Amino acid sequence: MTFDEAALDRAFLALADPVRRSLIARLSRGPATVNELAEPFPITLQAISRHISVLEAAGLITRTRDGQRRPCHLAPSALEQLTSWIDQYRLTTERRFRRIDAVLETVKEQDHE
Repeated sequence: MTFDEAALDRAFLALADPVRRSLIARLSRGPATVNELAEPFPITLQAISRHISVLEAAGLITRTRDGQRRPCHLAPSALEQLTSWIDQYRLTTERRFRRIDAVLETVKEQDHE
């Protein structure tokens, strides 16, 4: 599988900030406006807007217009790309551990004989 390295860099850089990770977590429960996203944070609305802009530039969230409201939404395809990238390494590592476990089990069985 081929990944857009620049997009991955933007996404991981965006997720490096704990406030932005919290915003992603909140949006996983459904769309929210900037004011709704800002409620739990002791920072300015302007700071939240900057965090949202970073997430939007990274392709992790989108914004729509609903009358006067401009709710933010998660971009599932971007999150799927990130998890796919991570999974390729996780699966490789898991296969290695399973092989090591099999070898250790064989050694253990041989020791008991």
